[in-house]
Order: sequence, then C-alpha cells, then structure tokens
Amino acid sequence: MAVARLDCATLESYEAIMAHAELELELAGRGELEQLIELGSRWDGLIAGLPATPPASAAALLERAKLIHERTHIELIRLRQSLIADVALASKARRAASGYAGTLPTGPRIVRSA
Repeated sequence: MAVARLDCATLESYEAIMAHAELELELAGRGELEQLIELGSRWDGLIAGLPATPPASAAALLERAKLIHERTHIELIRLRQSLIADVALASKARRAASGYAGTLPTGPRIVRSA
C-alpha cells in the first residue's frame, strides 16, 4: 500500500508538470510574456524531490508535457518573428518620416519683421 500511495503522490507531481506546460503554451499563444516569465520561478518547485528516474507510470504524462513544450517553443518562435517584423516595419516608417522631415524649413519659424 505504501508504494501505491507514493506512486500516486509522484504522479500528481508529474500531472502538475504537465499542467504547468499547458499554462506556458496558453500564455505563449496569447503573447503574455511577463506572465510566462513569472512561471519560470515555479519550475524549480515542481521538479524538487522528483526521482532521478521517473516511474514508468509517468511516461505518458512526461511525453505529453514534452509535446506541449515543443508547441510552446514553436509559439515563441512565431512570436519572436512577429516582433522582428513589427520592429522592421517601425524602422521603415521612421526612415520614411525622417525623409519628409528633411524637407521642412530649418530657419526660425517666427517672422521678426511682422
């Protein structure tokens, strides 16, 4: 009985890891980077006390968490590419605007003879 109870408690730890991975994917998909960064501090607590070799009963949970983690990685790559595209567009717009700014008169705007 003690082994079954320990295995159940251990499986709850792996279920928590999977839930953590699902939350990371959700936050990455919504682009909520600050909340995603905050989750990083929870990781150490989730893996603390886990055995070096996981029990066979945790294999399915770990495989699912791994797949979710890979999807999160893809979402972060997409988000990074989107941000890079936004920065490039903003830079292009800034260059275009600075080209128009060069045609403005550079002298004083107040006519002193008036």
